[in-house]
Amino acid sequence: MIRPHRAHPLWLAFLLHRISGLGLALFLPAHFYVLSLALTRPASLDGFLHWTENPLLKVSEFGLVFLLAVHMFGGLRLLALEFLPWSPRQKTFAAAAAVASAFIASIFFISAVA
Repeated sequence: MIRPHRAHPLWLAFLLHRISGLGLALFLPAHFYVLSLALTRPASLDGFLHWTENPLLKVSEFGLVFLLAVHMFGGLRLLALEFLPWSPRQKTFAAAAAVASAFIASIFFISAVA
């Protein structure tokens, strides 16, 4: 049974912000490892960059940029909650942040595939 507060759009925004933060935190060690390849093993980096041409990775890049955009807009939403007066339009702002996140990730995906 879903608790009533968990069906609220702002609770879903809270959950999405936490999940996106967790996803980014899991991605960062892999990202730093790949960056270290540029300094320690350039030949391995070249092989990895060739592997990144895989279409499945292009789709995963969309997901990564989506997580980053969601997390950024979720952080802006939290700053608004902290520093701006509460308003009934908060649901609209949260929905707009989700739409903007999807839009930014889609633009990145289209440019990566093209």
